[in-house]
Amino acid sequence: MTKHTHDDDVAFIQALAELLNKNELTELSVMREYGEDDSLEVRVVKQAQAVAAAPQPVAYAAAPAPAIAASAPAAAVVSDDPARHPGAVPSPMVGTVYLSAEPGAEPFVTVGAQVKEGQTLLIIEAMKTMNHIAAPHAGTVKRILVDNGTPAEYGTPLMIVE
Repeated sequence: MTKHTHDDDVAFIQALAELLNKNELTELSVMREYGEDDSLEVRVVKQAQAVAAAPQPVAYAAAPAPAIAASAPAAAVVSDDPARHPGAVPSPMVGTVYLSAEPGAEPFVTVGAQVKEGQTLLIIEAMKTMNHIAAPHAGTVKRILVDNGTPAEYGTPLMIVE
């Protein structure tokens, strides 16, 4: 049986943190078994992005304004934050986004395209499985918020379909 040291654990945790940053992940959880009654469970979480986004809506709420003028900043908040847009299509899973069926092929949809409910918008690869993400409703693709081959987290806005 091999003995592990505290230095080995520190090196392992540092490698996980580097992996988190290199792959643009926000969370990573791993359990390392050393033996029957000896293990190490590590959870590495990056929250810097969520903290930076929080103050934005507060700035609008803190500014007193007449009722008519208040609707303009609220609309700006919605358009600035795609996740709050009523036509946002959120990612149903964590994975890698592909805008076409295979490399070099035409994308499933482009900005301005008319889509039908259930039509494939893109693919998210998760655990070696290609998952077709369908349009939740008919409409026009107004914005594509992700690039081909980029990682997506659960709830990440992928597209705006109005």
